[in-house]
Amino acid sequence: MRRSEDQKSASSAAGRRFAVLATRWYDEVVDGLIAGAFDAFREHGALESDVELFHVPGAFEMPLAAQKAAETGRFDGVVCLGAVVRGETPHFDYIAGEAARGLADVARKTGIPVGFGILTCDTLDQARERSGPGHGNKGAEAARAVVDMIALIEQLASPERAS
Repeated sequence: MRRSEDQKSASSAAGRRFAVLATRWYDEVVDGLIAGAFDAFREHGALESDVELFHVPGAFEMPLAAQKAAETGRFDGVVCLGAVVRGETPHFDYIAGEAARGLADVARKTGIPVGFGILTCDTLDQARERSGPGHGNKGAEAARAVVDMIALIEQLASPERAS
């Protein structure tokens, strides 16, 4: 069995278009996630003009927004950013679960990579830790995952790789 090592080097955002969808809750956290995603796209060769930012009311609305973005044909990938912080009611479980399931469905139905950068944390401090600058920023991780998935999908589809 041969392991593919060239995917990592092939992952590039250059010449690609991306939608970044961000919720309107927890501005400080979401702004950090957005900054992380934009940094990751730049690191992978994307131009600022190749990344469009859209604001979504909340995490529950994110799957529909992601589906609409993917269906436009304008974007090679979609990155979804936000935070759901556990409270005293089951609201957290419903919102976090539906957002995750819905975004996975969008990726499978459209074939467009969707990055899951919606934090699901017990506390606001945990969300802040995962949205700060540098290593561990989940917005950056979601953007990198989308870039890597684009490369992987192309690699899997390549007739040269079939044997």
